[in-house]
Amino acid sequence: MKLVLASNNPGKLAELQAMFAPLGVELVRQSELGIPEAAEPHHTFIENALAKARHAAQLSGLPALADDAGLCVDAFGGQPGVDTAYYATRFGYEKGDNNNVRALLEQMNDVTNRRAALVSTLVALRSADDPEPLVASGRVVGLIAPEPVGSNGFGFDPVMWLPEFGQTFAQLPTEVKNANSHRGRAAQAMLALMRERWFQGQA
Repeated sequence: MKLVLASNNPGKLAELQAMFAPLGVELVRQSELGIPEAAEPHHTFIENALAKARHAAQLSGLPALADDAGLCVDAFGGQPGVDTAYYATRFGYEKGDNNNVRALLEQMNDVTNRRAALVSTLVALRSADDPEPLVASGRVVGLIAPEPVGSNGFGFDPVMWLPEFGQTFAQLPTEVKNANSHRGRAAQAMLALMRERWFQGQA
């Protein structure tokens, strides 16, 4: 089964392709089909993921999978949340992972409560008009490290320190990260939903 992935992020594509391989699902980035990115005007992960999935399904004619994810910092009232990808631009930096990390560490310089959660919400649709979207969420709580550590991963992985591992996400081997990350947890829940709702008797 081929699904269009409503994202152009190569990191997300690589992670999700590995996770969905057991179902025989092939993910194709929307940019490969000439589909532009959807508007994300909403304030919650689920609303944005649903908007992105409907947009990709509508323009491709294929089932679609969308992920909306972000960092929710306790000391900032859950921000940057859905605006995580553009966090650095609030402080005069260009958009980008390294600048996001730099801006976050600058803003947290004198903050003692460093607790934060990485959150991922996945939405899958059989068609743009699917009345029963599949929704799965994953959440991982950790602490913002004082400086980036590790080179495996993207986004805020180098500063998301996980007490249970004593390491950041960017220090973990890929298979360990995928099994324990916010996106990994959401993907595992989504795979279970797909087996139950879409592939029952097939997989």
